[in-house]
This record gives sequence, structure tokens and C-alpha cells, in this order.
Amino acid sequence: MRPCLRHHDGRRDRFGHKSHKCFSLLFYRAVRDLKPVWMLEDMRTMEAFYLEDDAGQRIFSPSEALLYAIVHDHQAYAQYLLTRYGEAALAEPGERFCCCPSSAPHLTMAVRYDRRYILGLILQESRRVPGYASADGRFRTPLHLACELLRPEAVIMLLGSGACASAQDHDGVTPLDVVLEKLRDSSVLDGEEARRCLDHLLMFMPKVRFKLKEVLGKTPEVWSKVLGEETYKYLAGQSPAPLAVSTMQTILQQLTVICKVHILHHEDKTGLAQRKPRYRM
Repeated sequence: MRPCLRHHDGRRDRFGHKSHKCFSLLFYRAVRDLKPVWMLEDMRTMEAFYLEDDAGQRIFSPSEALLYAIVHDHQAYAQYLLTRYGEAALAEPGERFCCCPSSAPHLTMAVRYDRRYILGLILQESRRVPGYASADGRFRTPLHLACELLRPEAVIMLLGSGACASAQDHDGVTPLDVVLEKLRDSSVLDGEEARRCLDHLLMFMPKVRFKLKEVLGKTPEVWSKVLGEETYKYLAGQSPAPLAVSTMQTILQQLTVICKVHILHHEDKTGLAQRKPRYRM
């Protein structure tokens, strides 16, 4: 329900919607001006614009407030929301927020605005949310966007947190396809960033799958110049992975196994601690 004032007979006050818009602007500006977290939370949870039957409503949910924190790079507020509300802070925002279509709007916004610190916080918290940001083929993933915007730091952060390097959107396009198109059409400066994105992707792709593979085979003279002979032959399926790539792939696979064992060991210790009987003094 859109927050507004009501008359005793149930009619909406004609100033109610305007009042809410004014309050929304105040909250927006407060986040933009990096006001203290306690002040922002007081504003967010105010019930002054609701009657008793609307008391359970809130002007902004933690999820919506987190979007504001991302846009304005309010790192302390983002950390508080994620720590205090966890999964609720990563829930789908309300209809009044027009975000680009995504299965993970907060991740997408953090990538779009290049908020690396907040991106790291979201990735850390998302590990506790089963199925969060999983590719379902309906939308481009945050990894697609990071490649589109040529953000190599975001690319490696997403891949290191388990993003699928071979994820496809509704057109079958993978992040690797996005980077290859950028490399083909990029300037020298953009080409350096695109190349870093490509190198990051290849480290996390023991099996290379992408839509443009046939195109590479049809125009070898173009792509070998863009990618270099060794990388071109690897992507075209004409030779094994370059030594540097295969070495990094092996290292990452071993690290993945070690991390999984460490996580299982930690969860086992946590479970034992929870089952351990407690005695009162």
C-alpha cells in the first residue's frame, strides 16, 4: 500500500501522496549527504505518515534503503543494513523502485555504480542466502554487466564469489561473448580493460563455451590480431590452453577444493558447538 494520509471515512487525503514524496526526497538527500546511520534508520522507520491500520508498513524497506546506500556510496549504512537485516536487505525492492531487470538488483547496482567496497559486502552476505543471484537465463547476470562496463575488479570479485563464467542470458550470450565484442570494437585504452576481463574469465573457465566461437573460425585474421595467436587458437578450439591460463585454472581448482573443505570443517565445528550441552552455574 502506498503510504498516505486518510480521512476518517477512508478517503485518501489529497496531500498524502505529496507528503510522502517530500519525505522520500528528505530520506534520499540524507543518504546522499552521508548522514549518520542512526539518523537514517530513524527516518526510514518513521510511522508519522501512517494511521494505526498502516502501522506495520514502513516508508522504506531495508532492501530499498540499501539501494540508496549503493547509489550514494554510503558504506557505513550499507554495512549496517546487511549486518542487521541480512537476507531481507537483499530481497526484491518494492514496485516504486525502477531497477534494471536482474535476479540480483543490489549486485547489479553495485557493479553499475562501481561500488567495490559495498559489492564485497553484498557478496559476503549473499553466501548465506541460498540461490541468490543464480543465473536463470531470463536476465543478464551482474557478471555480464561487469564485462559490458569493462570493470575487471568487479569481474574478479564476482568470479571469486562463485559467479558462473559460462552463464547465458535469454539470447544465449555469455560474459565471454560480451568481452570479445568489446575487444573487437574497443580503443587502445578500453582494450586494456577488456583484456583484463578476458584473462579473469579464462582462469575460471576450464571448459570454454560461448556463442561467438563459430564467428572466430570464419574470420581468423581479424581475431588472431585482436586476441593474439595463442589465445585465438585456444578459443577457436585449435590448441590447448596457454600455459599461464592452464596453470591458473589448476591453482584455482585446488583452492576451491581447499575452501570447500575449510567451510565444511567450520560448519562441523559450529554444529558441535551448538549441540554441546550448556550448564548453568
